[in-house]
Amino acid sequence: MDLSKLPNLNALRAFEAAARLESFSGAAQELFVTHGAVSHRIRALEDELGIGLFVRDGKRVRLTEIGRTYASQVRVAMFDIAQATQEVRSGDRSRRLIVSTLPSFGARWLMPRIGRFIELHPEIDLDLKTTSVLVDLRRDEVDVAIRFGSGDYPGLDARALMAETYFVACAPTYNESKLPRKPAELLKAQLLRSEHELWHDWFVLAGLPDAPEPRRGVMYEDSSMLLQAVLDGGGIGLVRRTLAIDHVASGRLVKLFGIEAPSAISYFMVCLPATADLPRVTLFRQWLEAEVARFEQSYGSVASALR
Repeated sequence: MDLSKLPNLNALRAFEAAARLESFSGAAQELFVTHGAVSHRIRALEDELGIGLFVRDGKRVRLTEIGRTYASQVRVAMFDIAQATQEVRSGDRSRRLIVSTLPSFGARWLMPRIGRFIELHPEIDLDLKTTSVLVDLRRDEVDVAIRFGSGDYPGLDARALMAETYFVACAPTYNESKLPRKPAELLKAQLLRSEHELWHDWFVLAGLPDAPEPRRGVMYEDSSMLLQAVLDGGGIGLVRRTLAIDHVASGRLVKLFGIEAPSAISYFMVCLPATADLPRVTLFRQWLEAEVARFEQSYGSVASALR
């Protein structure tokens, strides 16, 4: 058999999904493509085979007899491919640890520390994925996710890592080093904005309950981007302690005032209950908890020195 004459795999995947679901829209949703993409792939497959696989009746579709037979054969073949792929992956899967985290936390907190885990456990192949999208641990084959939320994760093993607070900071060279000495002076300063770090709660704690949220300037979607803008001297920012305290300790940032606003949400390590006790997951959890304890001790020392 000439394997070079096999149809395009994406076309076969679209056909198998549409045949099984009896819906182009359903296939598009499953494959994370558009309805038009599914329709185009199936039409191309039909043109290549020289025969119709579906009867189209407006927005409804149904398989022809030949299409039904072909779909069952294609499904068996694709299952065999999936099974073979899974067997190849599982051969080395016990050594591979897949961790998902937010880009800001991954870049600013986890990456400066992850080298210690690698040194402690060279037998584990770490795959660190950063994304702002909420991953599906089953579908995406993720072992561990570090999430910033309320801790309400039904069906998952969720363990609290650490709380978050916000404080006001700027670069030491901001405004020619003429830095605010009282919270009220912030009302005339260049305050940086983020979708996640709102100023209101901090203003209340600072005795400025009527101070408005900043409405001008760049809106930063990511906390790490906002922190970088502060480091670059672009203005005064309300920053997360987990991301910013190392820069305060190094002198790259100045923590203004002694006021910290607690966050309503915290960091959690989550995984599937079935994987919670796997050796690679247990080792990562133990290391992560130790690093959090180390961070809290260091943070306390820096905070005491500032006071």
